[in-house]
Amino acid sequence: MSESVLRLKDIYKSYLMGEDEQTVLKSVDLDIKKGEFVSVLGPSGSGKSTLMNIIGLLDEPTSGHYSLSGNKVDHLDERELAAVRNKEIGFIFQQFQLLQKLSALQNTELPLIYTGMPAKERRKRAEEMLARVGLAEKMQNRPNQLSGGQQQRVAIARALVTGPSILLADEPTGALDQKTGQQIMNLFRELHEEGKTIIMITHDLEVAKNGSRIVRILDGELAEVTQS
Repeated sequence: MSESVLRLKDIYKSYLMGEDEQTVLKSVDLDIKKGEFVSVLGPSGSGKSTLMNIIGLLDEPTSGHYSLSGNKVDHLDERELAAVRNKEIGFIFQQFQLLQKLSALQNTELPLIYTGMPAKERRKRAEEMLARVGLAEKMQNRPNQLSGGQQQRVAIARALVTGPSILLADEPTGALDQKTGQQIMNLFRELHEEGKTIIMITHDLEVAKNGSRIVRILDGELAEVTQS
């Protein structure tokens, strides 16, 4: 596990609040190797959402350098960023972000539409991912016919379907009860054991402990956490 899949170097992020400049991220360095499961742990207001948006190419740093799969991405235009985002990053959100009028299979297929993959191949790939997350019998169900845990499994299948370099999960158990949340974490650990690179943003130390490495963010600065 030697090559870096993601590298942030000296990342700053500031926002103009009226006439005042507020620095949200300060000299952030983060190096994530292929196959790691890294938890980014921090309370509300710590800068973790801003960090997630920069990692996910949804926001740009004010200064610093960002490399993803060995390619610099900090100076790409919006069209180029969208293409990299769709190819390299699988997003998993707290509130699932599923389209209610589409089936589990159609929701899972969505990212592949933008790649130009033929419909037959797209469907086969989506079916494989849903089977992988334990939803082979629920492919035609719409989100309102699924439990919260099942909806999050659809979201994970959708994140996996393009074969991304990293899975980026934002509070993935936040909308679930404890038992269902633990089932989702078990799935994350399985994916990690299969070699997937996972970055999980969370405020919950117990959830963070599912990662192989914990990085704490506080007041916009990162610090490694030693696990006992």
